Parts: sequence; structure tokens; C-alpha cells
Amino acid sequence: MRWALVNNTNEVVACIDGSRYSEAVCDYAAWLSKGLEVPLTLLHNIEHTTAVDASAQDLSGAIGLGSKGALLDELTVVEAQRSRLLLEQGKFMLNAARERAALAGVESPTLRQRHDGLTESLIELEDNIRVLVLGMRGEDHEREEQHLGSHLESCIRALHRPILVVNNDFQTPKQIMLAYDGSEASGKALQLLLQSQRFALLPIHLVTVGESAADAAVLQTRAMEKLISSGHQVKAATLDGDPGEKLLAYQVENDIDITLMGAFSHTRLREWVLGSLTVKMLLSSNRPLLLLR
Repeated sequence: MRWALVNNTNEVVACIDGSRYSEAVCDYAAWLSKGLEVPLTLLHNIEHTTAVDASAQDLSGAIGLGSKGALLDELTVVEAQRSRLLLEQGKFMLNAARERAALAGVESPTLRQRHDGLTESLIELEDNIRVLVLGMRGEDHEREEQHLGSHLESCIRALHRPILVVNNDFQTPKQIMLAYDGSEASGKALQLLLQSQRFALLPIHLVTVGESAADAAVLQTRAMEKLISSGHQVKAATLDGDPGEKLLAYQVENDIDITLMGAFSHTRLREWVLGSLTVKMLLSSNRPLLLLR
């Protein structure tokens, strides 16, 4: 078993926790690692609470200083015990994920534990991430199905690497959809398909929504030429109507396994809060989304 001190260059990173998505996160990350021929890192993050400091404030003025000091000492001991338990629990989850990855054909993933906020940890690792894989919601937000996980939103905002958002059990991908509008982000998604061995033999559905027929034809012709010349089987579709509804319907009707799309742009960042296409797809789709920005 390898416990990493230094990160490998150009790797798939899978975020492992106790949520119901963790097994699928591991499976998709292993699938990507094998297909992209890059190392796999399994990451478990331990976020420290401020329970002792909060308790100190609650106790302030309520009891005598000596008694407060004794209670704070006890709280410190309890917090240390809690941290050790979280550390051991994380090691158990990582070992289980390592065994699962081995069954999928990835023999020696790197195991990492970090003590920091998840987004902060990933920002530090970002330069070496080829694709990040994480669940739709973490273990603390599993029941909040009408909302995005707090870590997911902050990671998409902060990182500039492809992020595969896992929202269901693993299925070996057989059909890929590229939601293509000619933007910089969708252009990056196109380049990912062109440059990645993992997607080389998979049929690509090139879908444009909300553009005029003439504009869509120009966009799709250029993209199709690149995909076909790289050996892809391509089916193009131009759809009219609400982009989210049309993409979701197309996804279901054509049994799409993974959808590639742009996340959001800096110039329209507020759309994230108000209900952008990205949010609608994340909340409504039951197939993984590979987001680029």
C-alpha cells in the first residue's frame, strides 16, 4: 500500500467519504485511470471542527474560571479522541476503496489523507489533477436532494480541472453526449474527447440546443470534422427549446452514460445561484456529468 507524500503528475483523483456515492466514485475513477493511462489517487479529507472553541464561548461567564478550564481540558481530550477515530475511519474507507480499485484493474492507487477543507486540499493538488471525480453530495448532505452538496459547488467554483460528478451507481459508459455551444468551456470538452484514449472508441452524440439552424450547422460541422478525423463515431443533433429540459430528455431517450458540458463562466457567475443550466443538469440528471470551465 502506498501512502503519498508527493503527488503524482497528471492523475485521476477520487474523493472518498462515507456517502452512498463513494463506491461509484471509486469505480468511475478507476475506469478513467485505466483508460487515460494515468495514476489513480484516492483522497479522504478530514475537516476539523471548532467544537472546543465554540464550547469555550458557550461556557464563558456561565461558570467559574477554574471549572471552565477543567471542562475545556476534557473537551480537548474528547476532540483529540474524535480526530483519531476519524483518521482510522478514513484509513478504513481508503483501504476498502483501494481493494475496489484493484478489482477494477488499478493495482496500486495512491492513498492520501489530508486535514483541511476539501476545496482547499484540492486547490493545492490542482496542478497535478487530470480529472477530479467526486459524488453529487457528501455524507453530511445525502438527504438534501433538492440542493447541491456544499463541497461540490465550492469545488466547481474554485477548480479549473475537469470534474466528473457521480450521481448514481457505476455503469460502464457506452454512449457519450457533448453539449456543444461553441463556448470556450465546450471547446475544452471537445479537446478532452479528442485527446483522451478513454473516449476514443465510444460513440459521441454532439448536441446543440437553442441555436439557429445555420449557426448550429457551422458549430457542429467544425466539431464533427475533428471528432471523425480522430476516429470517433459521431451523431449530431440540433434541439429547440429549454436547454436543460432538452438535454435531459435527449440523455434519457438515447441512453447517454456521461454528458460533457461547460460549467459556467466568470462573466455569468451569478447564474450559478439563480439556477443555471449546470445546476439544472446536476439536480435533474441521474447520469454522471463531466464539467469543464
